[in-house]
Amino acid sequence: MEKEVLWEGGNFCCSTLTEDQMKRILNEKPSNRKGTGNMKKLTLVGVLALAALLVFSFTQVQAQNPIKLKTCWMPEFETFIPWLAKQKGWDKEEGLDLELLFFDSGMAQMEALPARQWVLGATGGVPQVVGSLRHGAYEIGLGDDESITNNVYVRPDNPILKVKGFNKDFPEVYGSPETVKGKTILVTTVSSVHYAMSSWLKVLGLKDSDVVVKQMDQASIVAAFEKGVGDVAAIWAPYCYTAEAKGWKKISDLRMCKAALPITLIGDKEFCDKNPETVAKFLRVYLRGVNYIKKHGSQPEVVKMYQKFMKDWGGLNMTPEMCKLDIDTHPVWTLEDQLKLFDSSAGESTAAKWQRLIGEFFTAQGRFTQEEFDKVNGMGYCNNKFLKMIKTPIPTDNL
Repeated sequence: MEKEVLWEGGNFCCSTLTEDQMKRILNEKPSNRKGTGNMKKLTLVGVLALAALLVFSFTQVQAQNPIKLKTCWMPEFETFIPWLAKQKGWDKEEGLDLELLFFDSGMAQMEALPARQWVLGATGGVPQVVGSLRHGAYEIGLGDDESITNNVYVRPDNPILKVKGFNKDFPEVYGSPETVKGKTILVTTVSSVHYAMSSWLKVLGLKDSDVVVKQMDQASIVAAFEKGVGDVAAIWAPYCYTAEAKGWKKISDLRMCKAALPITLIGDKEFCDKNPETVAKFLRVYLRGVNYIKKHGSQPEVVKMYQKFMKDWGGLNMTPEMCKLDIDTHPVWTLEDQLKLFDSSAGESTAAKWQRLIGEFFTAQGRFTQEEFDKVNGMGYCNNKFLKMIKTPIPTDNL
C-alpha cells in the first residue's frame, strides 16, 4: 500500500506510510533532504512517523493474533448482528475472533455455562434470571426488544378465538378460563415464550397448573402442532412467521399483556471480572451492528444478507418477506439508549426493573422459591460497568 512521500518547502506530506518509508524517514539525515535547516519540523515529522509506525504495528498484531471468544447464540434476530460483524471483519478490528456457538434455547445455554463452553453472548430475559441465580452471570447489555415476537397461537378452528377481551384491561387478548383451562400447550419451558404463555394465562386469571404444559424445542413445536398435537403453541421469532404462514392465529403476545421482554447480552461473571476490556470490545462490536441496523433497517441488501444468515447459520429457509418482517419487529438500542436503560442514579434502572418483573412473575408461578427470588434480586447482576468502558464513537457503516 505505497503512497508518495513529498518534502516541499519544509513541509512533509503523507497520507499512508509503509513500514519501510517510516524507517527511511527516521534514519535519513536532514542534510540529505530537500528543504534542509528546519530541524524542529524534521524532529516532529520523525516523532509522528514513529507514532504511526507503532500504531500500525499494534493493529497488525491485533489482526494477526486476535483473542478467541466462545460466544452463545440462538437462531434468531440478535445473532444476525455478530454474524454480520464476522462477515465485515468488525471483530478482528477490535482484536477479537468471535466463535458463534449454536444453542436451540436459553436454558440449553445456561446448562453449558458451568463448563465454560461460552463466556459471552445473548440470551432471553428469562434464562438470564436463571443464569444469574445459578451461576452469577452478568447482564452486560441489551440485544433487542422481544415483546411482539414471543407469541401464543391456536389453529383457526379453536374455540378460544370466539372470546376476545375477556379481561377488559387487555382488550386484544383472546380466550377465557372456560375455553383455556385444561388445554395442552406446547412451549419451550423457562424461556421467553414461557413468559409469554404464562402472561397470557395470568390475564385470564389462570396459572401454568391450570393447563397441560408440554415441553419442546421450537422446531419440534412447529412440526408437532402442524400434525395436530396440542391445543395451543407458544412460538418465538422466526418460527412465528412460519406459524402465521400456515394460517395459525395469534391470540396473545407480551405487548398485548403489557409486559416487556428484552434479549440480554450475558457474560460469565469470572471472565468479565478478569477481562473487562475484552468485554467492552465485544459490546462495541455488537453495538456497531446496532448502528448498522438503525441506519439501514430492512433495505433489500440487508434482507438478502439476513436470508443468507438464517440459512447458513440458523438452518432456516426464510422468504425475503419473512426476513424483512423479522428485522422490522425487533427494535434495537444504541449505546446511548442502553446507558439510559441501565442508569440507576435515581433508583432501580429500567433494565433491572424488567428483570425483576420477570423474576417476580416466575416466583408467583412457583418456578422460583421466594428465597431464590430474593437472592437473585439482590445480586445487582444488571451491570453497566462494561457499557461505560466502550470506546466511542462507535462506527456507523455504509451498506
